[in-house]
Amino acid sequence: MEREPQVVAVLGAGNGGCAVAADCALHGDDVRLFDFERFGDTIQAIREADATIEVTGDVQGTARLSYVGHDLGTAVADADLVYVVGPSYATEPFAVAYREVMRPGPTVVVCPGTNGGAIVFKRALGLDLSDPSVVVSETSTLPYACRLVGGNRLHVFLKLKAGLYVAALPSGRAGAVVSSMASVYPCATAYDNVFQTILQNGNNVIHPAVSLLNVARIESPDDFLFYEEGVTPGVGRLMAAVDAERLAIADALGAPILSEPAVGVIQGYMEEENYDTAYSRAPGFLGIKAQTSLEHRYLTEDVGYGLILLTDLARVVGVATPHMDAVITLVSTVLGRDLRAASPRSLESLGLGSMTGPQLLDAVQGNP
Repeated sequence: MEREPQVVAVLGAGNGGCAVAADCALHGDDVRLFDFERFGDTIQAIREADATIEVTGDVQGTARLSYVGHDLGTAVADADLVYVVGPSYATEPFAVAYREVMRPGPTVVVCPGTNGGAIVFKRALGLDLSDPSVVVSETSTLPYACRLVGGNRLHVFLKLKAGLYVAALPSGRAGAVVSSMASVYPCATAYDNVFQTILQNGNNVIHPAVSLLNVARIESPDDFLFYEEGVTPGVGRLMAAVDAERLAIADALGAPILSEPAVGVIQGYMEEENYDTAYSRAPGFLGIKAQTSLEHRYLTEDVGYGLILLTDLARVVGVATPHMDAVITLVSTVLGRDLRAASPRSLESLGLGSMTGPQLLDAVQGNP
C-alpha cells in the first residue's frame, strides 16, 4: 500500500537539518525548512536553487522543498512531524519560538536529543513532561554522517542502517513516534525512556577524546582526517575508559544501553568492535576532516553539555567517573575557561535536581 505523504517541518538548516529535510522530501513528503535569520546563508542558498537540495553519497537526488525561510508559523502550519535538528544550545531557542505557534497534534522529534533535548524542549514549552497534548521525542543520534559542501549541496557519508533509538515524553508514545518516522527511518527503535537516549549518545565518548589528544594537530595549519588519522591505540584507550564509565552510569540507573563500538557496528559505520582500528578503518567515517579550531562542538557541546551532564548523573547513582572528570578538566584548560562553572546543562537545569535515581526514571516515564 502506498503511504500518505506527511507534512514535515524541519527546524534547523545545518548539516543535519538539511539531511533530514532532503531525505523526507525524496521520500515524497511535503517538507518545510526553517531557521532563524541570523543563520540565513544556507536558507538563502537553497532559495536561490529553487528550493532544492542536491544530495550525493548514501542518499542521492534533488530534493524539492515546499517552503524555505524564516517564518516559523508558515513552516509548521498543518505539520504532522516537526523535526528539531541542531546542537544542544539550539534546542531551547527553537522551543521558545515554537511555543508561540504550537498547537496540539504534531509530534516533535528532537534529532538528535543530545544531552536531554526532549526534556529541554518540553520544559521550554511550559508543559509537564507527561503532558500528552504535545508529544516531544528525541533520537539517540543524528541518522546521518553528513556535511554541507557549498551552496545547496549536501554529501551524506552514511545513513544509518540500524541503531537509531527513540524515546518520548510521555514515554508511552515512543512506539507511535517510531511508526510516524518509519517510512524514512525504518531502522528507528523505541527505547523506554529519554535517559536511555541521553546515555546512548556516543558523541560524548568519541569526539572529546579524539579532539583532546589531537589538540596540536587541530591548532596547526594542516588538515587531517578526524577518524582515519586522529584515532590511534592511545586515543582508543581513552575512549574505552570514558565508555566504561558511561555504561556503568546506565547500569546503575537501570537504563540499559549498548557500548559505543557495538552500536557503531549495528549502525553500519564500522566493521570491527573495538576502540581504535574500528574507527580509523570505519567505512562510514572515511574522508571526514577534523575541525580547524578548538572552539568547536566536539568540545564545547560534547564536553560542556554532554560529559558534564553525565558526571552529574553519575554522582546521583554513585558511579565514579575519573576519566570523564579528567577530560572535563583538561578541555577546560585548553579552552581557557571552566566548563563546569559555565555549563548550561545539568540535572538542575533540566528541572530534575535533588532527585534519586529511581525518582529520575519516574519523572521521565510518567504517562497520563
